[in-house]
Amino acid sequence: MAFIDDVNAAIADAMRKHAPARLSALRMLKAALMNREVERGRALEDPEARQVVAALVKQRKDSIEQFTKGGRQDLVDKESAEVQVLESYLPPAADPAIVDRAVTDAIAETGASSPKDIGRVMKAAMAKLAGQSVDGKTVNELVRKKLAG
Repeated sequence: MAFIDDVNAAIADAMRKHAPARLSALRMLKAALMNREVERGRALEDPEARQVVAALVKQRKDSIEQFTKGGRQDLVDKESAEVQVLESYLPPAADPAIVDRAVTDAIAETGASSPKDIGRVMKAAMAKLAGQSVDGKTVNELVRKKLAG
C-alpha cells in the first residue's frame, strides 16, 4: 500500500475514534504530501514521502524550541503531540554506534583533517546514513567534535 494510502486510512481511523489531535496532525501531513506531489507533478515515492515527514518533524521540533523560550506551554504540548504522530511514520532512529562509524568512515574516505572539511565529511556521512532516520544536526556536531580533536 502506498504511503499516502496509509495516511488516508489513519485519518479515517482517527475520525472514527474521535481523536482530534491525531486527526489534525494527519491532515496536516496529507496536505504537505499533496503539496509536494503537485510541486513534483507526479505521485511521490515512499522515500520522498518520508522526507516530507522528516521535514515536518524538524519544523515541529524547531517550533517547540521557540515556544519553550516564549513560555507557551500550550503550544509546546500541541506541537509535541504532532511530533509523536509524525514520528510513527518514520523509520526508527539510527543507532548512535552506526552514526559514529559512518562519520569515522566518512572522515577517512575524504581525508578530512580540519574543521574546514566539515562540508565534505557531512555529505559523505549523510550518504552512508541514507534511508535511516538520523538528525543532521547531531551528525554535524559529531563531525565537528571529531575534526576539532
